[in-house]
Amino acid sequence: MKTINIANGPQNVSAIIQGCMRMPALSKEEAAKVIRTAYDCGINFFDHATCYGENGAAETRFSEAFPLTGLRRGDICIQSKCGICKTRQEFDWTKENILSSVDESLRRLHTDYLDTLLLHRPDLLFDPAEVAEAFDMLEKAGKVRFFGVSNLMPMQTELLKKYVRQPLVINQLQLSLEQSQLVDQVLYMNNTTTDFSVSRDGSALDYCRLHDITVQAWSPLQIGMFGGTFIDNPDYPELNRVLGEVASRTQISKAAAAIAWILRHPANMQAIIGTMNPAHIIDICAAGDVTLSHHDWYALYLASGGFLP
Repeated sequence: MKTINIANGPQNVSAIIQGCMRMPALSKEEAAKVIRTAYDCGINFFDHATCYGENGAAETRFSEAFPLTGLRRGDICIQSKCGICKTRQEFDWTKENILSSVDESLRRLHTDYLDTLLLHRPDLLFDPAEVAEAFDMLEKAGKVRFFGVSNLMPMQTELLKKYVRQPLVINQLQLSLEQSQLVDQVLYMNNTTTDFSVSRDGSALDYCRLHDITVQAWSPLQIGMFGGTFIDNPDYPELNRVLGEVASRTQISKAAAAIAWILRHPANMQAIIGTMNPAHIIDICAAGDVTLSHHDWYALYLASGGFLP
């Protein structure tokens, strides 16, 4: 499994992250098998959020399962996100909500600290000075080691950085072969013949690279946000044809080839997988042991619907 060092953050962490959003559907024994399988495949980074499952059920199930794995807390990095309050239908980055959310996550996870805490989607009313105060309190109390954001534009990040003392080490952003605008918009700059020229993220990827912020790619196999997977989907015949060719050549699966496409990018990104199927975890993790060629990367990009001007 490929590992990376997150600048100013956790070191020697897996390039593939195990997402835990779907874990509430499992028994604690099934969840333990997912955690242990991921770890045995080289994954040492687990992603949570306070909104995953009713009343943080994903974090609760993880903590119920973890003692069954034989692993120690220090063997893994646990990341959680706060800010999405589904029951209130609000995004909330107030000091009060950040602090209470972390305390609730620590209680559910049965741990004294989070390795990383991300602010989950921007609160339209966020006060950066209030966020900074919350971060200082969490760091001083030893409850959070590193901090980051999720789905944040560069200028919003700059505003936050003006007040926050701690480095923002991660930005969790959507990226896949089917949703590749994070990497491809620059191809079409000043081009009025295609909507691909529209900047939808303020050059977030280049900004993150300039400021040593690690990008974590979410939904790396999904169509849109929740449209199912494009792997073996008949609506994507050309993409699956080329994925099959690359997979055959590199002796991995199509799904692993799609993840390897993300990991091949020199930004040194992480990819978050969400499957709760141990066999699929083993299958996908093969992506962490291959490096696609320059040619294969472009072949997949073009097969996904991209084009070169």
